[in-house]
Amino acid sequence: MLTIKTGGVNDRRNWRRLWGENCADFGAEDMDDAVVDGLWLRIIDDAYPMQAWLAAGDAGSVGLAHTILHPHTFSLKSVCYLEDLWVSPRARGAGVATALISHLENHGKREGWRRIYWETDAQNSQAQRLYERIASRRQSIIYQIDTAS
Repeated sequence: MLTIKTGGVNDRRNWRRLWGENCADFGAEDMDDAVVDGLWLRIIDDAYPMQAWLAAGDAGSVGLAHTILHPHTFSLKSVCYLEDLWVSPRARGAGVATALISHLENHGKREGWRRIYWETDAQNSQAQRLYERIASRRQSIIYQIDTAS
């Protein structure tokens, strides 16, 4: 049985393990502890629009999603950006990612969000197979300017 909940102060250890797996997969395993600590503080602080969602099964925490809720210029409804979606390699293929996104969709309907959106790497064909089944692909192109020195 899979349960999904928002991360709270008592979930840091499970969140940190999953976040560490995600960072290692993306080559960011040397992320500064101050950044990780700051991210966690944002997640548990109601003043920030960021949340962590944790999926847990019989084997413990197996999935993680980070969301950021923000205003939208074409509507008075909020939109949700799915910043990170991670499923532990030991739980892949068991429907965890689908369950996390479905949970967010249902939560968004209850809360009156306009939409949930996310991006994925163009080479991530495994994730794209899932996303093509459950969501509509937008024809947007993302541009980026890095401003950090």
